[in-house]
Amino acid sequence: MRTCRRPHPLPPAVPRDGRRRRRLRLRGDPRDPFGNSRVISVVIPVYNEEKNLSLLMDRMEAALQPMGRPFEIIFVDDGSRDRSLEVLSGFVGRRGVRVVELTRNYGQHSAVMSGFSIVRGKIVVTLDADLQNPPEEIPSMIRVMEEGNYEVVGTVRRMRRDSLLRTIPSRIVNAMTRKITGVRMTDWGCMLRAYRREVVDRMVESQEYSTFIPALATLYAKRMTEIPVAHEERHGGISNYTLPKLLSLQFDLLTSFSEFPLKVLLYLGTVLSLGGIALGFMLGVMRLVYGAAWAEYGVFTLFAILFFFVGGLFFALGIMGQYVGRIYHEVRKRPRFTIRKVHGE
Repeated sequence: MRTCRRPHPLPPAVPRDGRRRRRLRLRGDPRDPFGNSRVISVVIPVYNEEKNLSLLMDRMEAALQPMGRPFEIIFVDDGSRDRSLEVLSGFVGRRGVRVVELTRNYGQHSAVMSGFSIVRGKIVVTLDADLQNPPEEIPSMIRVMEEGNYEVVGTVRRMRRDSLLRTIPSRIVNAMTRKITGVRMTDWGCMLRAYRREVVDRMVESQEYSTFIPALATLYAKRMTEIPVAHEERHGGISNYTLPKLLSLQFDLLTSFSEFPLKVLLYLGTVLSLGGIALGFMLGVMRLVYGAAWAEYGVFTLFAILFFFVGGLFFALGIMGQYVGRIYHEVRKRPRFTIRKVHGE
């Protein structure tokens, strides 16, 4: 009588992580980095957007359902003070919806990172909740990404519907980001972007306290492109990006990805020092030529020069303080965000 033994489903030589990957493939888990998942994840940070959320949800479903592939929509409530969380809680139970509730307001990019930390899709899309970037553009972004095998697909807002107080700082940020990253993309400030899951995972692992997500992605992605998209008026409410927040974002961008400000201070300090020596020599010569009477009137010139140098010194200390502040935040190793609850798990 011959005994038949069932072959072991996985040889003992395969490491434990290999067993886990095989199980994930068999189950079709969308988190499997080696599987064939077609899940699309959309991460939407929300801060005081209660007037826009119902229409946003309807338009998201209308844009994603005709694609005929699984999707999830992750709303991140970034410590809203209005009824945003209450409205979002009403979406739980609808297809693919999860709501991340943060303990307080951490800022747009930290909120997006919290959504990145729980995504399941192979392609991850970010979108603002103000409806200025139409959700209907998402299928086009996905198609371009898959046809061109891109790792990041950015967007360029056509005919922007923003005031000069928004467009001028945005142009400055775009120019700075192109200079710092060396990547010739046009519109870095548009949150409507698509990322491969591998890029998202690397960004989450970076553990930087303050960051600018579009620029951070350039450290981990090689194939990038951008497409033109429509831009609409804000549907309801007011923009949460004030001028101080825009300035803070620019400082974060500068100090996160470049030592250029420190180099500028070094060069400027060298030039001013040499200029001060030359000026002192010139003033000495003028005193010898024109006598002590001329020096009495020159004291006001010296005061003006002194104020200039003191102002430059404080400016330099301010920039250095930005770097020291970043180091202070990093060494404390406090979390970039704290999730109170994920609704819809």
